[in-house]
Order: sequence, then structure tokens, then C-alpha cells
Amino acid sequence: MGKFPLADEALAQVWICRKCKARNKAGATKCRKCGSPYLRPKHREIKAKK
Repeated sequence: MGKFPLADEALAQVWICRKCKARNKAGATKCRKCGSPYLRPKHREIKAKK
């Protein structure tokens, strides 16, 4: 995780649209940008670059 755990927690509570990759508020039922109902939660772990 990052340097600020509170900020990391807030950034992780986001839903990502599977269709247009837009960020949505936590608990959203459809995408704010394209209206698609296909959302997934943001991955919790930050993957390190190689």
C-alpha cells in the first residue's frame, strides 16, 4: 500500500465500468458515463511495476 492508509482506503472504494473503464462512486448500480450495469470493484492490491 501507499504512504497514507486513509487515502488508499478511499481510493479503493470505487467501482470500475467493464465497458468504458470509467470510475464510479461506491455502491453505484450503473455507470455514470455510459449507463452500463456491468461494474466491478477496483482491485484492492496495488501491483508493483517491474
